[in-house]
Amino acid sequence: MNTGLKDKKVLVTGSTKGIGFQTALGFAKEGAEVFIHGRSDKAVEAAKVEIKSILPNAKLGGVAADLVTEEGIQKLTKQIPDLDVLINNAGYFEPKPFFEITREDWQKMYETNVLSGAELTQNYLQGMLKRNYGRVVFVSSESALNIPVEMVHYGMSKTAQLYIARGSAEVCKGTNVTVNSVLPGPTLSEGVEEFIDALAKEKGKSKEEMARDFIRENRPSSLAGRFAKPEEIANVIVFLASDLASMINGASVRADGGVYKSI
Repeated sequence: MNTGLKDKKVLVTGSTKGIGFQTALGFAKEGAEVFIHGRSDKAVEAAKVEIKSILPNAKLGGVAADLVTEEGIQKLTKQIPDLDVLINNAGYFEPKPFFEITREDWQKMYETNVLSGAELTQNYLQGMLKRNYGRVVFVSSESALNIPVEMVHYGMSKTAQLYIARGSAEVCKGTNVTVNSVLPGPTLSEGVEEFIDALAKEKGKSKEEMARDFIRENRPSSLAGRFAKPEEIANVIVFLASDLASMINGASVRADGGVYKSI
């Protein structure tokens, strides 16, 4: 199937590891010109080298920038002035009891997970509309709908992303530009693996046992009954950015293994 992504300019924020890395790799496999983003030059270069080891002919660029700061946003948009596809993936999660979440925690979570993607979308969407072509995908989470009691501030940030995505999709009415969200469920990214590994050591279990028990105890509604692999989420993101998904706009696409009980 022709995805129409060959030679398209694609930026995946937070793409030095995890879902972001697998998404960048997925676009590279489709022949797109992919820009890797991370917070350090070392991490960006390492990701590029890894992709090149898999796809020697991959067309890659990269930029290191802290998207929490206005300086970081300006640095990135100056180096990459125009895009065909923007994947807002940069962000983080942090399990923390509700009564221990500080004002600084709320602010950092919002600025990192919400404002970075909002500002980049404002910047790149204008060019996409002028050219009458473009794709924006926010990597949200099932936590946007199924607020996790162990990290309410994270759930808040992911819900906010859905509103920004839907609102900016309204600006694209009648054009060939789409804005959508992907809602992964629990996914074994590096950060989650470290979290599970720490829990396993604390409880005297293997990582495999801890991962299985975590899903059973914390996401019992999961139909998949397991963590997703980052590449499984990346496949959905690449599809949404392709020409094959031209009639999907303003949507929140769940890739959560059936965690959220809804029809």
